[in-house]
Amino acid sequence: MDGPQARFKPEALDTLCQLTKFNKRELQLMYRGFKQECPSGMVREETFKGIYAQYFPKGADTSQYAHYVFNTFDQDHTGAITFTDFVIGLSVLARGTLQEKLRWVFSLYDINGDGYITKDEMSRIIASIYDMMGKSMDPPLEESTTREHVERVFQRLDLNKDGVVTMEEFMDSCTQDDHIKKSMTVFNTVL
Repeated sequence: MDGPQARFKPEALDTLCQLTKFNKRELQLMYRGFKQECPSGMVREETFKGIYAQYFPKGADTSQYAHYVFNTFDQDHTGAITFTDFVIGLSVLARGTLQEKLRWVFSLYDINGDGYITKDEMSRIIASIYDMMGKSMDPPLEESTTREHVERVFQRLDLNKDGVVTMEEFMDSCTQDDHIKKSMTVFNTVL
């Protein structure tokens, strides 16, 4: 667990209700679970990776993908996720509009935060997803399959063919793709 030296007190419940799409009861339940795993009120990346790994089968390599997810939740780049950071991100994924979810996904893929997704960034994210899921896939994935997948997806998203995907291109491509729109509903949840 994260050490007792640093303590973080989250925003007031009313404020969190305004910042998220969760009600007080849901926030209280989540806070109880968060405090149980992270008594300091903050979670550092290594702890986050350990928690994240619990949701995948043994042998799955979740470390790199968990790193990218952590960085997306850690918007202010402090090296720790507070409960507020966590529920704001979770609110977008669980209850956000399609556009809000797509902006979150874009920020996940835009590893360096420069406002563009490059083929290298997409390759790194997709490789981390394959690391996480690959061992359980039958037949196992080949490296060439990963490259082909990245190439296919990138070409579909890079509308002006300039070698980078902007937020606008990403949003335009994804909102017109029924498969992507449907896949975004997988995050919808009721607590």
